[in-house]
Amino acid sequence: MSARNNHFTAFTGGPGAGKTSVIEALGAAGHRCSAEAGRAIIRQQVAIDGAALPWRDRALYAEVMLSWELRAFEAQAEASGPVFFDRGLPDIVGYLRLEGLPVSAHVLKAAQDRRYARKVFLFPPWPEIFSGDAERKQTAEVAAATCRVMAEIYSELGYELIEVPRVSVAERARFILAACRALC
Repeated sequence: MSARNNHFTAFTGGPGAGKTSVIEALGAAGHRCSAEAGRAIIRQQVAIDGAALPWRDRALYAEVMLSWELRAFEAQAEASGPVFFDRGLPDIVGYLRLEGLPVSAHVLKAAQDRRYARKVFLFPPWPEIFSGDAERKQTAEVAAATCRVMAEIYSELGYELIEVPRVSVAERARFILAACRALC
């Protein structure tokens, strides 16, 4: 297992729980952030009528997410200071498990070898803010199941989860920054 990147902070949970809004707020405040792979891949694949979509070929979609997340992880390797990731490599393991697909050895190896800070921020289901759209086709029930699976995967990989409170985006960002300072 490779060394942990203590300045790499991962956000996980189900879709529609507010991760991206907090990432955007942190980015707007000048923090280094890495966007979620899933939405970007869906936009790209829809634009070219590609097959790597969760409703066409879930295994291929997972492979493209893996490639995206590896590239994002490596792109931040030389960064100094905190980097916030809207999902991480373990989320791909969780996605495959949730979908009942096999987790290939190379996917698991990527999640085991490329480590984020020990504490990961878990965004719990929040039905009041959850909404579907052209890219987020899951139901609120699937979002809750996704959160449970992501919590399991991160725990199995040796991470400790910090649940993010259901408060405003600004308050969530302050909570995360304060927790990160306390962990250093």
